[in-house]
Amino acid sequence: MVASFSPALDLNVAASALPLIAADVGGTHVRVGLVRATPGPTPGLDVLAYRRYRCADHAGLGQILADFRNHAPDARECVIASAGYALADGTVISANLPWPLSASRIRDDLGFQAVHLVNDFEAVAHAAAHIDGSQVLQLTGPAEAPRGPTLVVGPGTGLGAAVWIPVGDRSVVLATEAGQASLAASTELEMAVLQQMLRNRSHVSIEHGALSGPGLLNLYTALCAVRGAAPVHATPDAVSAAACDGSDPLAVETLQLFCGILGSTIGDMALLYGVQGGIYLAGGILPKLGQFLIGSTFVERFLNKGPMTRALQRIPVKLVEHGQLGVIGAASWYLQHRST
Repeated sequence: MVASFSPALDLNVAASALPLIAADVGGTHVRVGLVRATPGPTPGLDVLAYRRYRCADHAGLGQILADFRNHAPDARECVIASAGYALADGTVISANLPWPLSASRIRDDLGFQAVHLVNDFEAVAHAAAHIDGSQVLQLTGPAEAPRGPTLVVGPGTGLGAAVWIPVGDRSVVLATEAGQASLAASTELEMAVLQQMLRNRSHVSIEHGALSGPGLLNLYTALCAVRGAAPVHATPDAVSAAACDGSDPLAVETLQLFCGILGSTIGDMALLYGVQGGIYLAGGILPKLGQFLIGSTFVERFLNKGPMTRALQRIPVKLVEHGQLGVIGAASWYLQHRST
């Protein structure tokens, strides 16, 4: 998803040092930053201000951006990173946002000179160059890898995935809808859980069946049905909390399933997309699960690809703990596209 709405935009003004507003729009939270490029042969980014908003507390993205803009009146452009598919009229089709999103309406209502849209994980992939070692937890593979296609993937309200591909001194990003692919089962228990889910629908996607907040809850509910137990948790946070503190064996088993499916799925993605430069796990769920993930079958399942195991052993897999990645990535995407 890439679109821009900027009638009669003065490119000289757009290329100036004025800060811009960058927003990372998720199904649960919107993160907004005031970002300015720093000069130099390779432009850097300064986040001058940053706020996080709960979607449920606001009637729409326009209201959130209007509040933030009260503290950033000089910003004339806005870049929005969001899951979904951008249409020609400036609206976005998305299964995970709590309200409609229209870039053209935001531009007109808030008086921006231009509003740009980019896929959320495409934006996060553009932030890969701004991640340093202090912001990651190494899960497997070598500390460093050759420069090459890099996968950024993560479960939140949905499952996002994008591939960062270096091309000479620049880069391109392949945005995907990998979360909508069919969920695959690799063990007898996973097959039983998937069969339970298929009773109510003909297609169970990766994100709906497991790898998202709603997916984790669906996984728990299906596992309870397989085990003949009544569900006692009503939210993904409750399931993950009970799993991490060990207070509920079914929650623990659910999160073990989640981690195993995550490892297997990311291993598949690495092979499908020809990943060589590394894998960054992001999203709203995983940073809370770091220690559980380390003790799970995630790495075992990631590497369990027959003769391709040796190839996957050469790929670093890291958990990203930087909370502003979407904002930084959206601004980075904008700066690269502005220069061309």
